[in-house]
Amino acid sequence: MLLFEAREQVAHYGREMLRRKLTTGSFGNLSVFVPEAKVMVISPSGVDYDQVGAQDVSVVTMDGVVLDGQRKPSSEADLHRVFYQNDPTVKAVVHTHSTYATLMACLGRPLEPIHYLIAYAGAMEVPCIPYYPFGTMELAQAAYEGMGQGKAVLLGGHGLVCVGPTLSYAMDAAQQLEFLAQLCYRAAVVGGGVKLTEEQLANAFEAVKTYHQPKERKS
Repeated sequence: MLLFEAREQVAHYGREMLRRKLTTGSFGNLSVFVPEAKVMVISPSGVDYDQVGAQDVSVVTMDGVVLDGQRKPSSEADLHRVFYQNDPTVKAVVHTHSTYATLMACLGRPLEPIHYLIAYAGAMEVPCIPYYPFGTMELAQAAYEGMGQGKAVLLGGHGLVCVGPTLSYAMDAAQQLEFLAQLCYRAAVVGGGVKLTEEQLANAFEAVKTYHQPKERKS
């Protein structure tokens, strides 16, 4: 099987998305980029994550050609490709439909720096772009441009996208930013949280860079 280990990793983290309550059923998507082969390995479309095996995960070129996989790749393949094509530091993309991040996206509200976990965003806020139909190049391009220099963006009326150097990092970012989204929403109910400054958060931004283990976690 072509790129078995990378496909196993995507299948494993798909199950992790369910376990961490970052999505339900088959919704959301995730991928890794394999630079030596110049391909991405991406979750399938319309298959519940607890049923996905390595054989169901697709290997797709940067031109959108499917090289291997028993299932149709995610309908958001363009959303993943645009980051790999334009940012060499991005090696993984995770798109979730987690409850509070999606709620903030539906409100059109960015995630603000009221907690140090904003450091997972790689910027002082997680911006929210307007709504674009799912599965379109318009959404993909708007997400890439809207993310800017950070590592996360809210898709208006849709969900959250996180990118990173590894799939474990991007998945952890999605989980921690879901927690931040919950804080932002609840703080807004009572008038809003206190925004931390870049100076206050400097140590957190540095710590996040070295927090993870040097090797990708295995199944």
